[in-house]
Amino acid sequence: MFAIAALLMIVGFPQVATAQGATTSPDVFRVTLLGTGAPDPSADRFGASTLIEAGNQKILIDAGRGATIRLSQLHIPLGRIDVLFLTHYHSDHTVGIPDLWLTGWLPPPFGQRKSPFHVIGPTGAADLMANLQRAYAADIRIRMADQKLTHEGLEVKVEEFTKDGTVYEKDGLRVTAFEVNHGDAVKPAFGYRIDYGGHAVLISGDTRFNENVIKYGTGTDLLVHEVFAVKPELMKNPAIQAIANHHVTPQEAGTVFTRAHPKLAAYTHLSVIGTPTVPSVTTDDIVSQTRETYGGPLVVGEDLMAFEIAADGVAVYRRGAR
Repeated sequence: MFAIAALLMIVGFPQVATAQGATTSPDVFRVTLLGTGAPDPSADRFGASTLIEAGNQKILIDAGRGATIRLSQLHIPLGRIDVLFLTHYHSDHTVGIPDLWLTGWLPPPFGQRKSPFHVIGPTGAADLMANLQRAYAADIRIRMADQKLTHEGLEVKVEEFTKDGTVYEKDGLRVTAFEVNHGDAVKPAFGYRIDYGGHAVLISGDTRFNENVIKYGTGTDLLVHEVFAVKPELMKNPAIQAIANHHVTPQEAGTVFTRAHPKLAAYTHLSVIGTPTVPSVTTDDIVSQTRETYGGPLVVGEDLMAFEIAADGVAVYRRGAR
């Protein structure tokens, strides 16, 4: 059983439960937000990364700053991640990859990987991993000579895709990729729908308002969406306006939730910007703005917030120590 540090309030309808304990059965379908932050360094919100556990499988969507630390807090050896899925190639979604790959290669208790490091992503994943192998060639050579490590768990297996469709299917777990719009120059960019045991979760990835999120997210148990929110006066700043043009406002996300009608909507990748004279928006502000277009169950994600999906609803709780 996983300890529950705190029960979490869901803003919305009572059909969504709060957990009294976490399921440990082989049929578990659980989503844990490892990192809910944006590119700015934050001790409270690490870089974008989401852990999905489906039966005996563990997959990651993105590996931003600190993903390995959050996995360690959950007592999950880094080598136990079966597949890493990438949404796009902004550094705040990929900077944790070398740590996950190389530390997962180390002997117990750190790593324990016994098979190739498996990466699935849109075009560009192979180049990324090839360049990382070159960048860390000296470290690899030294560890093999000094610690007598072998290639087991070091090898890299990369699969790329170019269009919407199923990109992974194993033991009842199906992952479907769909294109999103993160800006004209940010291509490729994809989101993912994860199906397991008759239930479904959608991870939007970074995106503007996008019909594909609604298409693939309709009727899901959990729809996890990014969000950008600032005080109105900051939108006069061209740099902030440029960032906003790549993301979704709470009002726009609310429209997505209303049309897709998931059992539970949740926010991650919170891009909130403040200045010395204009404070950042609060989570209450984000909820209030979302309520302009959506009246259903909603949570603002935090690092280590978990969602356990079952026939009787979605249980929400916090895992591990922070």
